[in-house]
Amino acid sequence: MLIPFVWSRYFAWHPALKDAPGVTSTGDGHPGDPLNIALIGSEDELASILKDSGWYPADTLSLKADLKIAADTVLSRPYKDAPVSNLYLWGRKEDKAFEQPVGNNPRQRHHVRFWRSAELDAQGRPLWFGAATFDKSVGLSETTGQITHHIDSEVDNERDHLLDNLKQNGGLTDLRFVDDFHKVHDGVNGGGDRWHTDGRLPVGTIATSSRAKIGSPETPPSSRQQQP
Repeated sequence: MLIPFVWSRYFAWHPALKDAPGVTSTGDGHPGDPLNIALIGSEDELASILKDSGWYPADTLSLKADLKIAADTVLSRPYKDAPVSNLYLWGRKEDKAFEQPVGNNPRQRHHVRFWRSAELDAQGRPLWFGAATFDKSVGLSETTGQITHHIDSEVDNERDHLLDNLKQNGGLTDLRFVDDFHKVHDGVNGGGDRWHTDGRLPVGTIATSSRAKIGSPETPPSSRQQQP
């Protein structure tokens, strides 16, 4: 009796949470990175909150961008909006990708891909499923032999890093967690990198100018974060 009640509360946040996939895939059908964050809001609100939190839109993949990231990696030059490889959810590649540089070398970086849900909530807002990971090095893929970024296995650390960034500038009106979103807590992505998660999916609602924000002086500390 309890499980249907709990999940009905999750669906009340957003209908896209029902039957949501847990892991992305590569272009050739291999498992990709796990989904580990979800944000509710418009496309403009998503872009705005990431920008205000110190994240940059990633460049589109192209030969020019590939050559630039290769040169900047070798020469240790910053590339704050370097492209990311494509991953797929619902049969399509990410709708948006953002990154946050680390130091002056694109070999290491924080990055997140987002996919827009087809379902809308009662306010007409989509849910953006995100896969946030930390690129720790550049090397050869264990599955394709191609040059790729290798991710840190503790993907929850990157989830929490992004959440901290979003909360620090008061960008969320509400934050809740779906416990056991992931039934399987360990996996391997298309590049051969292992990942581990505690299985929890944070679902945040992006603030607009008309809403009180988590972390703002108008919001009582006791209501800044809710968990089921």
